[in-house]
Amino acid sequence: MLTVTFPQNVPDSALRFAVILATHQGKMVFCQHRERDTLEMPGGRREPGEAILDTARRELQEETGAVDFDLQSVCCYAVTGKTRYQEDGSTSWGLLCRAEIHSFGEIHSEMQRIVLLDSLPGRMTYPQIQPVLHEECRRRGLI
Repeated sequence: MLTVTFPQNVPDSALRFAVILATHQGKMVFCQHRERDTLEMPGGRREPGEAILDTARRELQEETGAVDFDLQSVCCYAVTGKTRYQEDGSTSWGLLCRAEIHSFGEIHSEMQRIVLLDSLPGRMTYPQIQPVLHEECRRRGLI
């Protein structure tokens, strides 16, 4: 079982992931990885020495092909429990962002395609995490 919370005052150095709730012309943008049949919000791991907002920008561009977009930080989140990145069940922290994509180019990543939807997909890659992040954006009036 995973728990997702939204703690205050998380040190920048603790943030390992950036996940972006992205929209384009009123629809949510989801990605499909080449090796999976599920959909996910764009995002990924922070690289050494990279600012966390740069992680969000890079992942959004790589995974969706976004060329022109507005990006903002929403809040920090924590995931506690066993995941493929936290096999010991400890807590990992990330930054949740919101983006409006104005135009797309080519996808330069492991993603096969993007999908534009009015609601959350039925089959998500991270079904215990990303719907909670989506709901937090909705709760804050960002979608």
